This record gives sequence, C-alpha cells and structure tokens, in this order.
Amino acid sequence: MAGDPKGIPMLSDPLFYLIALACLATLGVLAMGIGGFARGGEDRGKKSNRLMRWRIAAQFVAVVLIAIFVWLRGQGGN
Repeated sequence: MAGDPKGIPMLSDPLFYLIALACLATLGVLAMGIGGFARGGEDRGKKSNRLMRWRIAAQFVAVVLIAIFVWLRGQGGN
C-alpha cells in the first residue's frame, strides 16, 4: 500500500480503532462541555470544571495512543 512502509494497511491494526474511539470520546466530552456552558445554570462552574478534567484526560489518552501507534509503525510493529 502506498505510504505504508511495511505494506500493512492501517485499518487492519486494532490500535487504529482504539485511537478513533479515544478521539470520539474526547469530542463527546468537549461537546457536552460546550452544551452545558451554553445552557448555563447554578452549578455550571462545578460541572464545567469536571468536564474539562475529563476532556483533558481523554485527550491525553488519545495523544499517547497516537504516539504509540506512530512509534510502532515506524518500528515495523503491527
């Protein structure tokens, strides 16, 4: 496959799907935070901070998985 140094398609790697799930989780938490911010309310600050922490954690996991994926693909791993 063009662009793939080992000839193994990215879509056949289970880590690729785990990365996609982590990115979707980050997007979901971000959307919930934006939606909550738009609605407002009394406890907006507490919930907004909690969602921000969840988003940062989900984003961290996604970035670490992407880094592992790139490193493994460069090493010839599957």
